[in-house]
Amino acid sequence: MQILSCSLTFAKIIFTPDYLQLYHKNRNPIMKMKKQIIGGIALCASLQAGMAQSLEKMQWFNEPEQWKIENQALTMFVTPQSDYWRISHYGFTVDDAPFYYTTYGGEFEVKVKVTGDYKTRFDQAGLMLRIDHENYIKTGIEFVDGKFNLSTVVTHKTSDWSVITLDKPVPYVWIKAVRRLDAVEIFYSFDDKEYVMMRNAWLQDHVPVMVGLMAASPDGNGFNATFENFKVKHLPDLRRQEWLKKNME
Repeated sequence: MQILSCSLTFAKIIFTPDYLQLYHKNRNPIMKMKKQIIGGIALCASLQAGMAQSLEKMQWFNEPEQWKIENQALTMFVTPQSDYWRISHYGFTVDDAPFYYTTYGGEFEVKVKVTGDYKTRFDQAGLMLRIDHENYIKTGIEFVDGKFNLSTVVTHKTSDWSVITLDKPVPYVWIKAVRRLDAVEIFYSFDDKEYVMMRNAWLQDHVPVMVGLMAASPDGNGFNATFENFKVKHLPDLRRQEWLKKNME
């Protein structure tokens, strides 16, 4: 809506009488106007990209009993014995953990700072990108056998699981996911400055994605998890950018 508003404002400026008078005096008016329109739309998109997601406007899937939003941070007590997993290795399917999300189409970057009072095996908190119950990616910190792990589960009909075990506990972690074309690149950071890739996974393109904050406590009685500085940034579509480059002249 904000990009549309920005684009409409730009269009009003372009088609004022004064602008049209200048337009007719240009030696190559069509090309100049094309470049100005493209530049204006790009400016609108970049302004929108800098805006953070409002937590208050998001919605729950499997709302936990206890949660609050305060100082732009979401804190929840994670529902006991809840998780996301489909079939493989364990033979069961569960789809009942808390997920606080918004919906985005196209390409984007999302990141969040995650803190958790992990207590029991498989306690976890982080980001989720979800198309439906058979297609999703969840990633963040997972507590396994007394150690902190950077964990990613990728599900397409069945789930797989990859981990990077940390040599010591960390007070928090930043998780970032970048959706481009038909893939999602996942990164972690301990300072929100230097990010390291932990996974690259396929995710169907050209479909809307629910993106947001996920936590689960499959074996435990729940724990407190906090999500800070959640932000989704729009990224211009790569295929359209290529088209624009070829059609600038």
